[in-house]
This record gives sequence, structure tokens and C-alpha cells, in this order.
Amino acid sequence: MDLMVVFWGLLALAAEGIRCQGVYAPPTVRIIHSGHACNVEEERHTERVYTIREGETLELTCLVTGHPRPQIRWTKTAGSVSDRFQDSSVFNETLVIAKILRNQGGRYYCKAENGLGSPAIKSIRVDVYYLDDPVVTVHQSIGEAKEQFYYERTVFLRCVANSNPPVRYSWHRGREVLTQGSDKGVEIYEPFFTQGETKILKLKNLRPQDYANYSCIASVRNVCGIPDRSVIFRLTNKTASPSIKLLVEDPIVVNPGQTVSLVCITTGGEPPPILTWVSSNDSLPQRSVVKGGTLTLPAITSEEAGIYSCVASNNVGNPAKKSTTIVVRALKKGRFWITPDPYHNDDNIQIGREVKISCQVEATPPEELIFSWLKNGRALRSSERMVITQTDPDISPGTTNLDIIDLKFTDFGTYTCVAALKGGGIPEISIDVNISSTTVPPLFFSFLVPPSLTVPRGKSPLVAREGDTVELECLVSGKPKPIILWSRADKEAPMPDGSMQMESYDGVLRIVNVSREMTGSYRCQTSQYNGFNVKPREAVVELMVQYPPTVEPVHMEVRQGLGRPVVMTCRVLRAHPSRVLRFEWLLSNRLLHAGAFDPQKDETEYTIRNLNREGWGEYTCNVINEAGAGKCTFQVTGKAYPPEFYYDTYSPLWQDRPRVYGFKLQWTQMNPNAVDRIVAYRLGIRQMGLQRWWEQEITEEGNIGKGELMTHNLTELIKPESYEVRLTPITRFGEGDSTVRIVTYSAPINPHLREFHCSFEEEPICMFTQDKNDDFDWTRHSAATRDTKYTPNTGPSADRTGSKQGFYMYIETSRPRKEGDQARLISPLFNVAPKNPYGINNPPAYCFGFFYHMYGKHIGTLNALLKQKGQMTSEAPVWSLSGNQGDRWKQAKVSIHPTSSFQVVLEGVRGPGIEGDIAIDDITLEEGECRDPPPKWDERISYCSVCTTLEQYDILCSIVATVLVK
Repeated sequence: MDLMVVFWGLLALAAEGIRCQGVYAPPTVRIIHSGHACNVEEERHTERVYTIREGETLELTCLVTGHPRPQIRWTKTAGSVSDRFQDSSVFNETLVIAKILRNQGGRYYCKAENGLGSPAIKSIRVDVYYLDDPVVTVHQSIGEAKEQFYYERTVFLRCVANSNPPVRYSWHRGREVLTQGSDKGVEIYEPFFTQGETKILKLKNLRPQDYANYSCIASVRNVCGIPDRSVIFRLTNKTASPSIKLLVEDPIVVNPGQTVSLVCITTGGEPPPILTWVSSNDSLPQRSVVKGGTLTLPAITSEEAGIYSCVASNNVGNPAKKSTTIVVRALKKGRFWITPDPYHNDDNIQIGREVKISCQVEATPPEELIFSWLKNGRALRSSERMVITQTDPDISPGTTNLDIIDLKFTDFGTYTCVAALKGGGIPEISIDVNISSTTVPPLFFSFLVPPSLTVPRGKSPLVAREGDTVELECLVSGKPKPIILWSRADKEAPMPDGSMQMESYDGVLRIVNVSREMTGSYRCQTSQYNGFNVKPREAVVELMVQYPPTVEPVHMEVRQGLGRPVVMTCRVLRAHPSRVLRFEWLLSNRLLHAGAFDPQKDETEYTIRNLNREGWGEYTCNVINEAGAGKCTFQVTGKAYPPEFYYDTYSPLWQDRPRVYGFKLQWTQMNPNAVDRIVAYRLGIRQMGLQRWWEQEITEEGNIGKGELMTHNLTELIKPESYEVRLTPITRFGEGDSTVRIVTYSAPINPHLREFHCSFEEEPICMFTQDKNDDFDWTRHSAATRDTKYTPNTGPSADRTGSKQGFYMYIETSRPRKEGDQARLISPLFNVAPKNPYGINNPPAYCFGFFYHMYGKHIGTLNALLKQKGQMTSEAPVWSLSGNQGDRWKQAKVSIHPTSSFQVVLEGVRGPGIEGDIAIDDITLEEGECRDPPPKWDERISYCSVCTTLEQYDILCSIVATVLVK
């Protein structure tokens, strides 16, 4: 067969879209990191540990494979209990936490799932490093003098600093470094029980030279660039723990609305103590004002009453604390009850018998509560027949009783109980109880009637529709008329207002917008207050709430092709009344079928035997009972399901010309046989940031199988722009659901191919790494996101292509950088495959090229170095340039001849000033010696980009190579 025929046939097949079966795959996942990590330990104790400094930005990216595209979810555990799952879950590939806090450390999990196989899960432990300022506290030996530190006293200086990793302490006396054994009068040790969290300096039998300035230096050995922190304490013969005095009474009793000032002064302590105020209510009132040792509470309320404490601390000995209690006067909850004669087993109150009227009030403070009684407005005093008593306020809430012995006609009238506070300023509470005759039979008078409860005829059971307003009613009689308490009688459940009990003064419970959950029994019960102190009367009201049928599905989409059957089923889950009357099926508003619901079944069904174009639309099934209708909705459509973009394409991006690139777009079709055959796809593409869409149709011949991989090559994409791509299937019905993805430019990242190119457009920066042994790092940057560190008169205004959005790497030479500081960027490891299996006699040549920008009056030096496996970096650079080269990008090329696997290193050296930023971009590595001018891209190689799998790539490219040779 003519090889040219095979060659062009394969290219034609690629242009139509090469299809590959079996691309569905369960997810795999791995975590990569960027941001401000100061150390990453891979696979330490079977886990990855990412160390970051507090306040920096944590950035973790979850790289997944699998088709359909897996859904990604980030979760966190192993933090403190209070912040576990505090941020809920993050459903993005990249997890970013700006200004990370210490309590946000822990293990972070990335979970990916796509419905195939088990979810893929990877984790990384984030260790947040920090160092707080140390604190020195001073203590004496137990039992020794507390006022002053006299001679022959032992003193302990304890230094504590919160940190991660564990802190190391060192002590200084003045400029003298103190170590164990350096001074016989000094002992330095770590208490065993603190596990290295503190270091104590013990001064034995104080000497004159021991009165000095002591410095405690806390260090974490500069990990993550965290500097040492220190604190100084001056020890003198006047050093003493704090003492204070409160210039207020205890307790303080005030009226609501008064302004209260609490004054606290120090009476001793060296260094001078710091005064703070705390409250038993967790925090000080919002309107409170603290000035020095004075706490002012303007217009105080009952809620602000409590214990207030003044605390003095100077880190010597224990803090001093003095407290006082603020009591705010108040009267509330006045109520009464009437008790019949306890010596008669009768709830009635009769002439000639005893009756007791009780009055109760809650008072603050209770010892100030005073009661008085009035009859018909005139003061009433205790006598042999009218006995007034009062309970002990320390035992129970303030209660007063009026015992009327041998009730007479002359005792009829209005009795008033008046409650007040001795201090005044609080309105009195008065309660009236009316005693009068209602009937006058011979020899007997009944003037107070015990309570009774009944349910009106026809009010139980009460039937209502869901959403109605209902009134549950109990008729209450009695004199005086008691308050009615409503509660659930059938179960422990809250009332409609959320409480367990509701009060009613007329015996009616009103429920607005009643729901099915409110069905049940409700108890009405007399209260013992404001009425007779007798056994409560009660009655029960039944409430039945009717509601329309609850059905499923409420809404369902049915996708089907023309000429096929469609079966729709509407199922009843529950209803009250449960007897369903009828059903009806409609298309739009047109009745299709109706009838009585079969009581033996809980569903109704409608079938379309042969779907035609008029059969597409919204079908509704109404299932109806006395309370209304439940509705099932079915949307019958011929819309195709969305395509599923394939994200695991091998080397999808290629570059055929310097300023443009191509992208291999691949996808499968979700449920392709659910509807009519897909005849085409509408492809839309637009550049990110622009509004205009470009569209074209991709014709499809034949049926598409499930899992069949389709390919279309996107060309003429402008570097380094990103594009939004939209793909929409088309059937006889019309357009189906669309799918959108973003195509992002990135230079090829494969150091094992014959050519390597990196323009730093992606965050991983083509697997380049920062040298950990240099002075500072290179920075990835874009002119569009120039930050506040920008220094004028140096550095590029765009990337090498002239794009403001493009990225490049540069060294920032502003402070704290100093002359001679070095930043080294190291490439990935490139393999050298020897042609001779016994070694490399003639080392291969590679052309290393890059663009540089060296503009500014303080430009230092840019070096390119070669680092071979098993060897140190070459001392002499393979290329070097120093000084200002003008405000433009220039290209450099140098031939290198490695004898083993190698890396190239770009080293920027800071010059004498801040106007010395050096930038690099578009790094290339090609086999062969460098040629000048640079070689043009061979457009024939771009044909290999139509291959969809690695096997097709190998086969097709072999044929292309053979044909091109011939």
C-alpha cells in the first residue's frame, strides 16, 4: 500500500475526530502545593507534612484524573475541636487560606469522586509555625516574705512563650550569658511536668549582683524565617507582687437607670501593676467605660447586675483580685391565689368558714421587700380575725398571706396586696382580689365559685385544613376566673409558639397557619395562680388537620427520542383524609385522562406508546382529596444530555507558531442513546475577558456509543490567553444541554521530550524549584497584578510577548535585600540517554535559551549554570551578563554538553541598589548545538497532535516520519 495514501487517510480520520472506546475511569488524586511554604517533607511517616508560617497564604491544589470529570471536595480534621469543619467543605480544585492562623493547622483531605469505583482520597498535614513574645513571671519560695525580695531569699524567674515548633530559651543578666554552672548562685532548669514549655532561672540566696536586668530570649532557630523574640525584666530590692483596694461598698444596691462607678487603686507592687476589670457575665457590658482603674456603667439595667472584679498583675507572684457585687432593684411577677378552709373537704368557700388570700412577688434584693394590705382602699392591720403573715424571703420568693377567720357578710369587698422595696425608686406592684356575694339562699351564701372546664359542643374533634387559622376552645367558669394553661396531651412536643405551655385568659388557643404536624390532643388546664388554690381542672380537645396528598415525584425530567414509549407514574405517599377521590392527567392545560383512584393501589400511571413531536411538553398529574390536590410534574423532552469533557488527554496542547497554540479538545457524550441520534455539536469559543463568541458546527456521522471519545482540534489560539469553550449537542429536537470548560495556555512540561519550553504561565512554573540554600527567591509575576513593592525605573512592563497578562520570573531587589544576595531557580532534571550502552564517549549537545530583561541603574549579574547528577553546581557559569541592558527583552542562547542527567540553574545577583530587578521568560532546551538565528518551528510536526492516545501517537508519528524521510 502506498504510504502516502495511509498518511493522508490517517490525517483525514483525525480531522473528523478519532473516537476511542472505554475512557470512563474512576478518579485518582494527588495534592500539590504552592503559596508560602517554608518546608515540605514528602512521605514522612506515610504522610506529607507542609510547614507554613502563621499569617502566610496556604494554597493547596488537588490534581485529579478520571472520566467523567470527578467532583472535588476539601475537608479538614485534626484541628482543635472548636474549629473542626469550621469552614465547612470547599468544592474547588484549589484550597486557599489567606493569613493562616495556628488553629487552622491539621490534616486536609482532598476527596474526588465521579460515581465510578471508590472515591479517591489524599491528605496532607499542614503544620503552622509561630512564635509569640515570651513572658517572664517572678515567684519567691513558699513561706517567704511577699512584700519585698530581701537578701537571702530565693527567687524564681520563669520564661514562657507559645510556639510551634518547640521553643529554645536562653537567659542573660545584663550582657552576661547565663548557663547552668556558669554562676554558683544561679541554677537553670526545665520542670519535668512542663515538657520543655518553660525554662526557669533560679537565683539562690539573692546577692547584690543579682539585682539586674534579666533577658529571656525565645528562639525556634529561624525556621520559616521566624526571628527570635525577647523580653527584659528588671529585678530590684523593691520588686513585689501587686496589692489593690476597692473604694466601693460590697454589695452595691442601685436602682435601674443609675450610673455606677467602681474605683480600684493599687496599694503596692513593683513593677507598677496593670489593672483590668472582669465580670461574672463573661464580658463587660457593651456600654461600659474603663479608664485606668475606674469602671463606669452608665444607666445600669437588671441584666448588667452581677459580680465585678478588679485584677492587678505585674508578673510578680500571683495577680491580686478584689470583687464587689452590684444588685439592681426590681419587682416582678405579682400573682395571687385563694385557698379554701383546709379543715373542710370542700372546694367551696362559705360564710362562717376560713379563707386564705395569698400574694407573691419576686423582689431584688429580697430582704428589702415589704407588703401591705388594703380593704376597699383603706389600710388593713393584722387582728385576731384578719391575720397577716409574711414568709422568710431567704426560703422562698416573697409571699404574704391574709387569713380571714370566720368569714362574715361584712368581709365582702376588694382586698389589695401592695408590694414595695424599702429603698424606694421602684414602682409598687398591687394586686386586687374581689370578694362578693353571688347568691343569697337562706342561711347560706356562696360568693366564691371554684373553677370548672368544659369543651363546647361540636368543638372536639376539631377538623381543619392545612394553612387555616383554628381556635381551640375550653369554657372556663369560676370566681375569680383562672388563667388557662394549654399544652400537648398526646406527646412531649412544643406548642405552636415553640414553648411547652401557652397561657390564655379567655380559654381560647388560636393557631395561625395550622400544619399537619399539629394534629393531636391538646390539654387545657386551670392555673393555681390568680384563682383557687385547689386541684387543677382540665379538659382535652382533639385537633385533626387535613392536607392534600403528598406525592412523588414532584418534578421529573424524562428524556426520550421520537417513536419510543414513555411511562409516567405518580405515587401517593400520604394524605389526610387518606381516602383519595380522583386523579387527572394533563398536557399543558389539556385534559388527557381522569378517573377514580383505585383504593388498592398507591399510584396512577400514564403511558405514551409512541412519542411524537406533539408529545413533548409538561405533563401534570393531580391527585385530589377533600383537602386539595397533590401534583406530579413530568417534563418530557428530546433534549440531549450534556457532553462530558475529557480532562486526561495526553499532551493536549501544542505550539505550531511562535504566537499561537493549538489544543486537542476531547469529550464523551452522557447517555447518548437516551434521545434521538446526535447529528452535530455546536462549538462556541471566546477569549477570556471578551464578550464575543465564535461558533461552528461539528458534524457527527453515525451513532455515538457510550464512552466513545471524540476529538476536535482548536487552532489559532493566541498565546498566552485562556479561552472559554462551550459544547452543545444537536438532535432532531434541537439543542441539548451545554457544557463549558476553560482552556488555559501552558508551555509543554515534559523534560524527557526533545524540546522543553516554559513561559511560567502556570503556577507550578514547569517544575522549576527555588534553591533552599540561597539568600532569597525568584518571584512569578504579571504586569497586570503589579503590587505595592513595585519599584519604578526597573523591571519589565509586560512579559516577553508584550502581554500585560503574561507571567515571567524576576528578582525583587528592594529592601531587605542587600548587594551580593543571590536567588537561584533550578530546572527539572533532564535525562541524557547514551547512544552507546557502555557509556557516553561523545556527550550530546543541547541548546539552552531564554529571554532576559535587565533594566535599571543598579542591575547586578545574571548567571546560567550547569548542575549534573552526582556533581556540585559548576563554579564557572556557562553564560553570564552584568549591568544595565536597556528597557527591552533580549534573547540568550548557549550550548551545553552534559555527560549525565542534568539541571540548569539561573542565578540572579543583587546589585548596589533597589533599581536592579532582573527578569527571565520563555526558557527553552533543545537537542543539538545552538543555531543563529533561532530555528523556525517545523509545521509538519504539528500533524502528530491529532492523535488521541499514546499508541495512536506512536503509530501515526512513525508513519509521518517515514513519509517525510521519503
